[in-house]
Amino acid sequence: MSYGFVLPYTVLAAVFGVFPALYAVYLAFTDGAGGFAGAANFTKVFDDFRFLPAVGHVATFLLTWLAALVVLVTFLAVVVHAVRVRWLSRTLRLVFYLPGAIAGASSVLLWLFVLDPTASPVAGLLRLAGFDRFNEVIGPGNLPPIFAIIAFWTGAGGWIVIMYGALNNISQEMLEAARIDGASAVQIAWRIQLPLLRKWISYMAIMSLAAGTQLFVEPQLLSQASNAVVPNDYSLNQLAYLYAFQQNDFNAAAAVSLLLLIIALALSAVFVTRGGLFERD
Repeated sequence: MSYGFVLPYTVLAAVFGVFPALYAVYLAFTDGAGGFAGAANFTKVFDDFRFLPAVGHVATFLLTWLAALVVLVTFLAVVVHAVRVRWLSRTLRLVFYLPGAIAGASSVLLWLFVLDPTASPVAGLLRLAGFDRFNEVIGPGNLPPIFAIIAFWTGAGGWIVIMYGALNNISQEMLEAARIDGASAVQIAWRIQLPLLRKWISYMAIMSLAAGTQLFVEPQLLSQASNAVVPNDYSLNQLAYLYAFQQNDFNAAAAVSLLLLIIALALSAVFVTRGGLFERD
């Protein structure tokens, strides 16, 4: 019976995950005629003037987003867990979770209005910050925090709910003993709850890292909406898209995707080892 539950996932993972990844590896090391190309496709990508700026853009976005995600999600989950009024706790969880229902392109389209001083519900704040036009708001220097805010708005709620569930698994006897010993709420959070959430925080960072390296929808839609004020090669995924569908160079596109995979795996390994994700309690 257990094999029957696992089989559909295994088949789908192989067809839409493993096999495409192996085919990308094949493309990355061959030329257009199918001959072995060695590192030629990677050299071509490294020599492209668009590559290093795209790496910098994605790296800045990831640092901003992951820092905000780890700090704010953990903080908000602890705060919601500390709320003892049941209806208020449920309401807060629902409010945090709802933005995640508006995902992908729909979320970005919503943010196009929020970021436009002529139509935004927070136009006063944008003008107070010195922005009078949409193109000023989405200037190149503002894009990493903007993309981080969009990603946080759509993804943080689900992680808050997950962290809340992890906090519920902490022994109440342990927390009560700490209170009896005179520990404050801040001390309990810092010395008990956060250490016990370490594995969940690492898991959140790994999954968010995997999603963040695939940055594509946000800059792509902003590029179209701003008449290329945001370049269409802003992220590595966009660069791979241009290689594949504008230059008809699927081998170079596969090289970019393989580089993304290697970087994501290396960083994930750091979170796994430092976060003790597979350690037994």
